[in-house]
Amino acid sequence: VANTRLRGAVADAPAGLRLLSSARAARFAGAKELAAGADASMLPLVKKALEKEADAEIKSLLELVAAGAQMKSGDKKERLAAIRTLGESTSPNSRTLLAEAVRDADEDIRIEAQKSLRAVEGRLAWGERAGLLFAGVSLGSILLLAALGLAITYGLMGVINMAHGELIMIGAYTTYVVQNLFRKTGFFDWYLLAAIPMAFVVSAAVGMLLERVVIRWLYGRPLETLLATWGISLMLIQAVRTLFGAQNVQVENPAFMSGGVQVLSNVVLPWSRIWIIAFAALVLFLVYVLLVKTRLGLFVRGVTQNRSMAACVGVPTARVDTWAFGLGSGIAGLAGCALSQLGNVGPDLGQGYI
Repeated sequence: VANTRLRGAVADAPAGLRLLSSARAARFAGAKELAAGADASMLPLVKKALEKEADAEIKSLLELVAAGAQMKSGDKKERLAAIRTLGESTSPNSRTLLAEAVRDADEDIRIEAQKSLRAVEGRLAWGERAGLLFAGVSLGSILLLAALGLAITYGLMGVINMAHGELIMIGAYTTYVVQNLFRKTGFFDWYLLAAIPMAFVVSAAVGMLLERVVIRWLYGRPLETLLATWGISLMLIQAVRTLFGAQNVQVENPAFMSGGVQVLSNVVLPWSRIWIIAFAALVLFLVYVLLVKTRLGLFVRGVTQNRSMAACVGVPTARVDTWAFGLGSGIAGLAGCALSQLGNVGPDLGQGYI
């Protein structure tokens, strides 16, 4: 009868046979598969592979597999030794195996398993904290871009733009459109090179149009500006729903942003988030150069400090307002482009971030 025990043995057999392969990738894949919990019957084969293995990474995995298999044997001394070995591991699989041993009927095994489990959980907790910190930094870098654009318009004109979140959304949808255009070509993995400038240009154009048509007539009236831009945000959301539908759309990562870097046994840093952090740092540097080293930046800083005096010395303040609003909106579009690489894109995308 093909019972559960037989099926488990058959499932482990291919992975066990790969341990004796001459190819490192095959041996590593086999050891990784067995690390999730090999049957005790696999122990002789694992020990044989362990004796021949020279690669340190595969050897550490095989030691974990052997300890896990020994825990399932009937010998108490071997089980206690295996529990101590697992207690020195940093693998999440060790926690699973030790959690089973904690419920063992034998008191000595139960006490030793509890001690080892606390040690493993303590080490894994640091990895989990590191993963959360990295995720927070990557999301914070997107918020930095969004806030940077908002700060430019508020610092220059004193306008709190409630439609700023929708400019982020427009940047994300622009990325989606460019992705679909590149899907028809053989250069899909390079679509971000076109999506980044397009997200900036489209969001900047919408922002400049918004400033010329609505905000320009409401300077010095903050409450009315808030109400007007909030109404515009609702119009933009509905326009996107009409064009793209109410359902979320998916933006795929190019090949170089797929996968990640494993820094700890339970921590993988995704390439998408690494690239987003680097992108945010680059945009921040370019905005600094623009504001400090260029004529437009000089005008923006002059108007921000003293609008009346800047106008007296010939600075076109109205035009600078439009340019600065376009710059802030374009940076919001870049934030939307980055945000599209972390999840789905929908009409309400900007609401949570504003």
